[in-house]
Amino acid sequence: MPERRCSISRPYGVWATLSEMISFLPIQWRLTVFNALAIGVILAVLSFALFFLLREALLSDVENTTHNRASTVAQNIRDGEDLSEGDVEELTPYGVFTIVRGEEGRILFKTESLKIQNGHSDTIWREALGSGTPASGEADLSPAAPDYIYAIPVTLAGGRTLVVEAGRSYETVSDTLAAFATILAVSVFAALIFSILGAYLLARVALAPVDAVVSSAQKITESDLSERLPVAHPRDKIGSLTTTINGLLTRLEVAFARREESLSRQRRFTADASHELRTPLTSIGGYAQMLEEGGLQDQEITRESVSAIRRESERMRALVEDLLSLSRGDEGVPLKLGEHDLGTLASEAVEMARVSAGYKVSVEYANSGDRITAVVDRSRIRQVISILLDNAIKYTPEGGRVKITAREIENLVKLEVADTGIGISRDQLPHIFERFHRVDEARTAGGVGLGLAIARQIAEAHGGEIEVQSTLGEGSTFTLTFPKEQSFPDPNSHSVSSQ
Repeated sequence: MPERRCSISRPYGVWATLSEMISFLPIQWRLTVFNALAIGVILAVLSFALFFLLREALLSDVENTTHNRASTVAQNIRDGEDLSEGDVEELTPYGVFTIVRGEEGRILFKTESLKIQNGHSDTIWREALGSGTPASGEADLSPAAPDYIYAIPVTLAGGRTLVVEAGRSYETVSDTLAAFATILAVSVFAALIFSILGAYLLARVALAPVDAVVSSAQKITESDLSERLPVAHPRDKIGSLTTTINGLLTRLEVAFARREESLSRQRRFTADASHELRTPLTSIGGYAQMLEEGGLQDQEITRESVSAIRRESERMRALVEDLLSLSRGDEGVPLKLGEHDLGTLASEAVEMARVSAGYKVSVEYANSGDRITAVVDRSRIRQVISILLDNAIKYTPEGGRVKITAREIENLVKLEVADTGIGISRDQLPHIFERFHRVDEARTAGGVGLGLAIARQIAEAHGGEIEVQSTLGEGSTFTLTFPKEQSFPDPNSHSVSSQ
């Protein structure tokens, strides 16, 4: 049993070693080796098959010819013909010899070319004589031995039995097989060489798209993802893989662009926030230093400093609240959804806006008489309305008019805030919802440019949007649009998220 296991594991070990050696080769050579081995095995199998088929055909020809000649001579003897050396010679074709023996093995007739004497015998005729049936085998009778011998016993009328032997040398068969084997070996070797070259060229052609992909991939860097891999044949596996990688590169390029844009906005946001905070802090620090250095002795300076510190601290508080509101939106603070009357929200915001404007600007809610409700976060939508009204009042001169309307279109709700203010130039419209963007620094009325950004963030959290239409010198109209029903599966999962 141990020896048997050893003999079984050895080929496996050789094959494993060969596979391990091939695995270190480049893929082009691996494909070449595997293809060459496959073709080599096929050629070897075909060569052995052809060789043995030819060998079988030649041996069968020798045997059949020998059988036919022996049967012919035997039949002539049975027919009572008197044979002579010449008759035996005529009945024997080229390459076949015939011997007619008596009962004691004495040679009665034979082919002239056969140089054997009575003392030279074989056992095949004895086997045929003893069994009374034809016998065959191999013997050395001719100069070109070994020979194939076929012996037939012939019983004459008087009871006498003769044995007819026909034979043919294997020499021609051996010569033919040797020549064929040489030609076959040379042909197989040449075919194997050509197959190796062909397999190498085919592997090279097949892997050419991969080389092109590698070359193009080396040009792709983190700073430049615009390069795409070439697709030679989109329908094959390599083409499909390349197309998939190109799609991945496109998504990565978009993701990197968004990431860079986000980082850029974050850096700009941080710089703007720092700048906006620096101004009131500097003012507060200056007035505090004035009070510390003796300003408390002068009531006028004290009142002015305290008033300025209070004003700047309120400005800082408003800025910090806006920043916190944006930060909560970026982090996805949950919305507190409920069904609310938008007319009531608009009316409340209008009353507050009138007080804030000091009644210098007409602020009104155009009630259509229909009750409009929607599933929203009440405080957030109220905040958006207040921001839009405050923004309209800021840029509407004294005596101007601000009007808010609400209407329902299918499953959408639209809130419009229109004013008769100074308007916004066309080149500024794409940027007014950006953080810290202000249309006119000279007419900001103390704002820092975060209100509209917060309004857009809240609108998007409700699945809606804010649009603006404006004409310089005539006024602006901001339209808040959002779905009447929110499609969130779980109220606890509703969140404000910055797009």
